[in-house]
Amino acid sequence: MNQQSPFKWRHFQAAIILLCVRWYLRYALSYRDLEEMMLERGLHVDHTTIYRWVQRYTPELEKRSRPHLKAYNDSWKVDETYIKVRKVWMYLYRAVDSQGNTLEFLLSPTRDAEAAKRFFGKLLHVSTCSASQNHPIEEPVAQLLTPTNSITTRTPRVINVDKNAAYPKAIADLKAAGVLPEHVELRQVKYLNNLIEQDHRFIKRLTKPGMGFFSFETAQRTLQGYEVMHMIRKGQVPGVKKRDSASQATFIAELFGVAI
Repeated sequence: MNQQSPFKWRHFQAAIILLCVRWYLRYALSYRDLEEMMLERGLHVDHTTIYRWVQRYTPELEKRSRPHLKAYNDSWKVDETYIKVRKVWMYLYRAVDSQGNTLEFLLSPTRDAEAAKRFFGKLLHVSTCSASQNHPIEEPVAQLLTPTNSITTRTPRVINVDKNAAYPKAIADLKAAGVLPEHVELRQVKYLNNLIEQDHRFIKRLTKPGMGFFSFETAQRTLQGYEVMHMIRKGQVPGVKKRDSASQATFIAELFGVAI
């Protein structure tokens, strides 16, 4: 890759760093679990080192993965789930389309109309998946890592939410401000959101080994990693099959220009 390697001056090889980051974000493991697993392979990696790797490389992983995600459709399902940060429950807003593809996410300390508006604002401005935004990729993986030519849908036809009273107010404010078109339909029918409620389970399962987060910033970055790995796992990258761990590992390694 043309840009400077993000692994420069690291004590461990890039492949080892990516392996630890990928496993932590993909499986229900604690940092100490990974420390023991690396020790079985003859690698002495402290759990705090793995924590620093996750915090350092998770934002980079999302940034490099985003241009390769498939376009999503115009039927959105929005919901929030609870995440504990410093022993306080906070709210992870999430959105998927009618096919279960993750669209966007936002961690918020509040669950009100302002938080919903922030989330919809982030969702409406999600990066487009166009070739011009992609990082240059070297052969022989160029075909696998070529981003889709279709542009990610920015405006929904319908938004499905639960009975939370904050959603209608947020949508009304966005329409009044001209951010959201008037034709967008808001549906408050709980059973229509079963898909996203089921999708929450994967994220919740990953947060259990760590027993919560100790800061809002740490929670944001870690959840960012959980979400992007969940997108890759669900087959949201063309050429990377759903639940195909080998192709997922190859995709991530090639994003960073690392041989595995």
